[in-house]
Amino acid sequence: MTFKRALVTGASSGIGEATVRALAADGWRVLATARRAGRLEALAAETGCEWVAADVTTPEDVDAVVEAAAAAELTAVVHVAGGALGIDRVDEADPDLWRRMFELNVIATLNLTRRCLPLVRAAGRGSLVFLTSTAAHGTYPGGAGYVAAKHAERQIATTLRLELGGEPIRVIEIAPGMVKTEGFSLTRLGSAEAADTVYEGVEAPLVAEDVAEAVRWSLGVPEHMNVDLMVLRPVAQSSHTTVARHPLAVKGDA
Repeated sequence: MTFKRALVTGASSGIGEATVRALAADGWRVLATARRAGRLEALAAETGCEWVAADVTTPEDVDAVVEAAAAAELTAVVHVAGGALGIDRVDEADPDLWRRMFELNVIATLNLTRRCLPLVRAAGRGSLVFLTSTAAHGTYPGGAGYVAAKHAERQIATTLRLELGGEPIRVIEIAPGMVKTEGFSLTRLGSAEAADTVYEGVEAPLVAEDVAEAVRWSLGVPEHMNVDLMVLRPVAQSSHTTVARHPLAVKGDA
């Protein structure tokens, strides 16, 4: 591409923040969005990115993001914002948590995609990147709500790829497994102590920068190439639910 401008959601921490850094270092002009203005402001001072504080589950905030994105040609949208809440069994599930996860992972992704797609079309070519999860490709006990949401998010990408057939727009899915970030497991489990047990004994879980590199690489391949799906796991995670923990291999949370 002769010009590169990307919108990255969930940019105030974890994978989103690392993606802003990776793309900015690779010559992209980046518009970063997330809820925490202070974190975005600091990221902008470090990377030179543009930013707009927004909750992508709120229509008025989505309007502000789209308005900022429309200020210059937009050639990529990277959907990182999302997350998991709780580990309840199906027979003990809290429907309110399920609704929140669908709002975060599915409805927000849908709304921003349909609002930004005309901007990418206007640029003449571009890429839509969806950060899903290995949870979009399998399941595990206690994961049904998050798994259902990520399966649904994945279908936005896979269906959109069919619907955009013939247009010069790439639809890319990156599906990470175990990634150790500052917020994912803490938000899901509610305490730092519980979050730490997720990675206990794992020699080298993925980190945010690993996933950001996958995004950067996928956007950087020649324009005629589309990375339909990239699944990322640490070597210690041999399947969706099995993680090697020293000194023993035991079942783990994906």
